[in-house]
Amino acid sequence: QVHLVESGGGLVQAGGSLRLSCAASGRLFSSYGMHWFRQAPGKEREFVAAISGSGADTYYADSMKGRFTISRDNAKNTVYVQMNSLKPEDTANYYCAARFGSTNYNDYAMNYWGKGTLVTVSS
Repeated sequence: QVHLVESGGGLVQAGGSLRLSCAASGRLFSSYGMHWFRQAPGKEREFVAAISGSGADTYYADSMKGRFTISRDNAKNTVYVQMNSLKPEDTANYYCAARFGSTNYNDYAMNYWGKGTLVTVSS
């Protein structure tokens, strides 16, 4: 079992930055691919970024490339996403998710989910 808790959301102006954190319960953390998804009101949940268990491989949705950076610190059982050049369309609830053994682009492939943290980008 993996318990995930996101933090770092809040209100930021367009063009600003935020760093989100996701703290995991810890057992076999490095065996899980870690992911960020987001969901805006009235829209489907979408993939944001993923990172392999070792941190060697990262993946991003096209709209995030060059702006968002995912990283992890396995010694701290924590995954991060640094979000720069934020736009109003980035406003959403951001969710941390874990998949045992690999990464995946699809939300239905996740084994565990956090409850989310709200990011609001003002124009």
